[in-house]
Amino acid sequence: MPSKLGRTESARSTNVAAESKLPAGAYAPAERALRYKNTLALAEQIKTVIPGGVDSPFRAFHEVGGEAVFFDKADGSKLTDVDGNTYIDYLGAWGPAILGHAPEAVVTAACAVMKNGAVFGAPHKLELALAERVSQALPSVESVRFVNSGTEAVMSAVRLARAFTGREKILMFAGGYHGHSDSVLASTGHQSSTGILKASQESTLLAEYNDLASVERLFQKDAASIAAILVEPVCGSMGVVTPEEDFLPGLKAIAERHGALLIFDEVITGFRVAYGGAQNLFGIKPDLTCLGKALGGGMPIGAYGGSRQIMSQLMPEGAVYQAGTFSGNPVTMAGGVATLDLLKDESHYLRMEARASELFAGLSKLKTEGGYPIELQRQGSMFGIIFAAGPVRNFSQSKTIDAPAFARFFHYLLDKGVYLPPSPFDAAVLSSAHSREDIEITLAQMEPALDFAFNG
Repeated sequence: MPSKLGRTESARSTNVAAESKLPAGAYAPAERALRYKNTLALAEQIKTVIPGGVDSPFRAFHEVGGEAVFFDKADGSKLTDVDGNTYIDYLGAWGPAILGHAPEAVVTAACAVMKNGAVFGAPHKLELALAERVSQALPSVESVRFVNSGTEAVMSAVRLARAFTGREKILMFAGGYHGHSDSVLASTGHQSSTGILKASQESTLLAEYNDLASVERLFQKDAASIAAILVEPVCGSMGVVTPEEDFLPGLKAIAERHGALLIFDEVITGFRVAYGGAQNLFGIKPDLTCLGKALGGGMPIGAYGGSRQIMSQLMPEGAVYQAGTFSGNPVTMAGGVATLDLLKDESHYLRMEARASELFAGLSKLKTEGGYPIELQRQGSMFGIIFAAGPVRNFSQSKTIDAPAFARFFHYLLDKGVYLPPSPFDAAVLSSAHSREDIEITLAQMEPALDFAFNG
């Protein structure tokens, strides 16, 4: 199957999906079969009623082989599966669990609101409370609209940018991930899904991340048609790739010079790499910002915002349509308010930075002592253990990632109770619930896992 980035060219990739349902790990096949007995049974059952057995394809293990683990419980930094195995979690539900799983304040707030009704289909005070907090945290966001996912946020921001500028084309970057709307699943340079209209594909241009010259070339050719530059300020789907010093300021300058908007997709980075997001960390003020994941602290959420001038184009003030039955529902808004009130305490970010530093210091030592061809790249609590012999700064370089070696690493750690994203390309994350002991246990298991990955 195609990956979410249309990644088919990697010289080091392999069809791990065609391997056994129990790829090689820390234990013998019989032990693994017993360890995951209930998961394997459920995996067969669920595929009869849900395509591929998952409601989102990157939850599947098609990039590492085997069957996706079924979970019963998440608490703090730990996950527990249906067989009773416990894991130190570095997936973080793909980003939302910034305070750990089921943080007491968020659970209490959501449950209290639920008693009064989960959804009204009408305005309420919690929408105002969260909107005010977002606006205070992000100077670029004078006005914000809540939706239910990051995909919705990006899709709506793209439509708004096209309406505001009167232009049709979007410029995005190879290796960036912006959800599953048609505008971002395919472009003039990639295709991550069938079923995309040719007109939609031709309306999205593709540049190289960290390469301003590639952006300039596209504007020189098509400036009058480009409505917006859409970018993850820190990329999380080709390793963790941070922007070079001049990259984000350069994008801002190019957009302003040509009358296009700059859209920051901070669905992953928002309230994770810093309070507010990457734009606060790097000192860049985009025209539109997309948020999700950590903003809700585990509740389903998305948001997009910008200046009042731009946001006033939305109905009912303007002519840009966007709607949603569950958008801004009281339960999600309560979770968001509780999350941001906790994150405003800097100690959460200091604790995550301390744990990430400890993890990377230990990994750096293992890399040096073992001579392993891995790169350690991170921004705050968002990190990548990249199976490549040199730094990955863009999508082209990410094609050198050794997917088979990562798959062996992943399954060894899985057997030993350490849960990473089931992908050699996607960002792992820490939460403020991770302890020093979690890091020590993780490093103790990563040493033999690296040996297993590269030496068998």
